[in-house]
Amino acid sequence: AGQAKITQYTRYLTLGLAILQASGIVALARSGQLFGGQTSGDLLYNNDSIWSFLLIVLVMVSGTAVIMWLGELITDRGIGNGMSILIFTQVVATFPGAMWLIKQQKGWTTFLIVLLIGLVVVVGVIFMEQAQRRIPVQYAKRMVGRRMFGGSSTYIPLKVNQAGIIPVIFASSLLYLPALYSQFQPESQFSAWIQTHFVKGDHPYYMITFFALVVFFTYFYVAITFNPEEVADNMKKYGGFIPGIRAGRPTQDYLAYVLSRITAPGALYLGLIALIPMIAVALLNANQNFPFGGTTILIIVGVGLDTVKQIESQLQQRNYEGFLR
Repeated sequence: AGQAKITQYTRYLTLGLAILQASGIVALARSGQLFGGQTSGDLLYNNDSIWSFLLIVLVMVSGTAVIMWLGELITDRGIGNGMSILIFTQVVATFPGAMWLIKQQKGWTTFLIVLLIGLVVVVGVIFMEQAQRRIPVQYAKRMVGRRMFGGSSTYIPLKVNQAGIIPVIFASSLLYLPALYSQFQPESQFSAWIQTHFVKGDHPYYMITFFALVVFFTYFYVAITFNPEEVADNMKKYGGFIPGIRAGRPTQDYLAYVLSRITAPGALYLGLIALIPMIAVALLNANQNFPFGGTTILIIVGVGLDTVKQIESQLQQRNYEGFLR
């Protein structure tokens, strides 16, 4: 029942973000800032019609709902997270084209430099995605009937990047709001300031705001997904304790302390990785679809590692079944 509730809330949140992002995309297209200065024209809709605006947003949100259904279908009947697999496939499909575009525009020297930097970034992301703080947990022995239970030791793995890619998605979706506002109030001075600082994504104000939002959403997501009080209560219920830490409130405080310290480098790492394509666009005059950095590398590495782990788990289960037979 709990997982069903989480899935239901995820669907509502996805549709809400889809409406927000679709509105921002249509607003940018109307102003001619979505396709490199090309105006949208009257081919698909009348720029002054609110009904055409709502119709296009409705079609885009409906497409999002279909993709969400396909993702859930892959999750139920396949290997790995379905939505992550779909995003991973799209990213990998466009990756060679983005690299070849750099070679054509900048030459072989820039191509090899970008490729070398990209490999270093990939290695760093793999290291950070695998990094974790293991908190040892010892379970006391207890008698149940005539059998002895407990006495084992395990650990609680706290990843440095506990939030994954979710904060970057939330931050980028939220930053569609200024562009959307500027389209509804195009004549105001504040809208002109937004167009200059918060639309293209290469201005320092945009980068600082984006970085701050990623850090905030990282702490927020970790706070709602990992509850130190609940973990401490479960440990106490089943006779578990952290060596050197008393069960109950001291364990809760210790877990919260460790989580806050390990979330700080994770949030900074996530913010810096998300800024890589923006810095490349601003300093190197690179293409907007810079292949290394941001959500691209996070998706490739994260989904790749999770899928490999699930495949290994499935193979081990099959071997164990054969061994037990």
